Amino acid sequence: MTPDGTQPMPKARLPSGGGAVAPPKGPAPAAKPPAPGAKRTTTSPEVQRAIKGVSATSFALIAEVEKAIIGKRNVLEHVLLSVLADGHILFEDFPGTAKSLMVMTFADALGCKYRRIQFTPDLLPSDITGTYIYDEKDNEFKFRPGPIFANIILADEINRAPPKTQASMLEAMQERQVSIEGVTHRLPKPFLVMATQNPIEQEGTYPLPEAQVDRFMQKMSMGYPSREDEREILIRRMMRGKDQVDVNTVTSPEKIIAMQQVVEKVHMDPALLTYIVEIVYRTREDPRVVVGASPRGSLALFKLARARAVLQGRDYITPDDVKAISMPALAHRIILKPEPRIRGVLAQDIVNKILAEVPVPAV
Repeated sequence: MTPDGTQPMPKARLPSGGGAVAPPKGPAPAAKPPAPGAKRTTTSPEVQRAIKGVSATSFALIAEVEKAIIGKRNVLEHVLLSVLADGHILFEDFPGTAKSLMVMTFADALGCKYRRIQFTPDLLPSDITGTYIYDEKDNEFKFRPGPIFANIILADEINRAPPKTQASMLEAMQERQVSIEGVTHRLPKPFLVMATQNPIEQEGTYPLPEAQVDRFMQKMSMGYPSREDEREILIRRMMRGKDQVDVNTVTSPEKIIAMQQVVEKVHMDPALLTYIVEIVYRTREDPRVVVGASPRGSLALFKLARARAVLQGRDYITPDDVKAISMPALAHRIILKPEPRIRGVLAQDIVNKILAEVPVPAV
């Protein structure tokens, strides 16, 4: 018996002359199903080659974006995970930390159509989705698409618009479509919203409703660069002689869709599915939490973990993949009760406690 629980194959005995062993006569025996615990091939060689190709393309994308964004490799990787997993990102950070520059640079490297929407108190839903305009020449109303009809959307300072305008993004972010005058218009693929909000400017802001926050697959912050990185920013700006950073286009919308389809082929052990559900369920059972992560949180862990495996060139998921993306995928979905929030308890503390307590499956 081998360590994995399977019976060892009998060794063929060579004849004394050293010649080849003659094949047994009669029909070949039927192949037996692998015993429980036996190692099985999860994906085909073609899929494994496709995963390696997506991994190489992903790192080429990151290398292009790093021409403009210095010292934020972890953030760039998480952004790319959202691209592969087809999910939206919310950045909550201080002004001037290159959030908009990063989004624009990613759009250029991805080869996608990019639009920036500046959210202000006087912004109307039709300013985002578009509206019907009367055409006197043809004597009919024609639809004029808004800036939402693009591949990469930068929703800048999204919490500065009133709730009515914020609500215009809900259908677009979830169903990838907008309904105007009873007519449904599909959005282009891929479609990714990267929104920013400023945590220190509270004047004239409208908090995002929970339903919209839950539609963001990840919530992150850029943070200030280190002294060395900030000095490198100045050196590169001096050497370029201009503000704009030139990047090469690595992919196209069609190639991104193909890359997302490769992510769908990654194998996940059933024990890891149980692990994900247990993590999400404990966010709802914690006594300090009034609202835990929704099923969208489970789907976010599932999709981001597969994307992380592909980024690292693997066709299978490990518990470390789930742990690495749990904080940006779950913390923003947790709403604390007033008492623990006053005591300084953070949603991040809840996630860390759960990750430390949930048993890690052996896969």
